[in-house]
Amino acid sequence: QVQLVESGGGLVQAGGSLRLSCAASGRTFSSYAMSWFRRAPGKEREFVAGIRWSVGSTYYADSVKGRFTISRDNAKNTVDLQMNSLKPEDTAVYYCAAGPVSGIIQSKLYGYWGQGTQVTVSS
Repeated sequence: QVQLVESGGGLVQAGGSLRLSCAASGRTFSSYAMSWFRRAPGKEREFVAGIRWSVGSTYYADSVKGRFTISRDNAKNTVDLQMNSLKPEDTAVYYCAAGPVSGIIQSKLYGYWGQGTQVTVSS
């Protein structure tokens, strides 16, 4: 079973930055996508950013494009999310997900999830 552990969440002022990290262990496949989703209070979980591990193709939600960057670290087997120019609307629990998915933005297609890390952006 794949295990995912997120870290790096916290409280920041609007305009600030945070870097989230997702460490993967267990049985993984090069065909996996690894992505970040978030769930804000009163809203359903939404796609934030994703990467196809084997080729490094990246995908971003329109709401974060230009502000967030997803990257992989092969040596550490981690996927990071650099979040810049944070807005109060970015406040949410952020989850790392992994799986052999065909549609990278569809949360229901992912088989493995981390426990989440809280990101709070104050105005």
